[in-house]
Amino acid sequence: MRILLVEDHKRLAKSIIDGLAGFGFGVDAFAAAGDGLAAKKHVAYDAIILDLGLPDRDGIDLLSEIRIADKVTPVLILTARDGVDERVAGLDRGADDYVLKPFAMKELAARLRALLRRPGRALGTVLEVGNLAFDTSAREVKVNGKTITISQREIVALELMMRRSGGVVSKASLEDALYGLARDVNPNAVEAVVSRLRKRLQQAGADCTVHALRGIGYLLKEK
Repeated sequence: MRILLVEDHKRLAKSIIDGLAGFGFGVDAFAAAGDGLAAKKHVAYDAIILDLGLPDRDGIDLLSEIRIADKVTPVLILTARDGVDERVAGLDRGADDYVLKPFAMKELAARLRALLRRPGRALGTVLEVGNLAFDTSAREVKVNGKTITISQREIVALELMMRRSGGVVSKASLEDALYGLARDVNPNAVEAVVSRLRKRLQQAGADCTVHALRGIGYLLKEK
């Protein structure tokens, strides 16, 4: 799952990026409201983590602007403002959750998963295609009930394709999920990840495989 983080404290932002990576989330971080808003126009993020004390404008105003254009993407406010009025204002402006600093990383990850499990959101608990199962909370992939070793990027690609099982996932969508706004991505990086994933599934005895549709994208389906 791809997360947009708007947080101006560099050390905290780095901690969130590293911490959430361990729970299977990819994070694009920006220190200013304007940069975060620009990024959102180019990437389909699954959720947004928003600080309120931003250098170029108040996070509450940014939240209002986000909600004018997007009423669906979950927004979690992460701030040191602990007053009741501040919490009420954030929720009334369209936030889905409110977490106070300091916080435990595992709680932040759990709250994101809870937001993404709500009806109409992206995150189910266990995804299954044939004898292949993926536990989104434990970040564990199993074939016939046996856990298989798989890299983080392969997990990201697999999760996206399992969520759209039977449907095509475009190469652009996979690239966004795997690398976000990174500018130095090798043109063949997505193909390499998918190729390794396909081999791992085959070696583990999965009864589903990844099909490449030239010029269109990728399709995960049972053999």
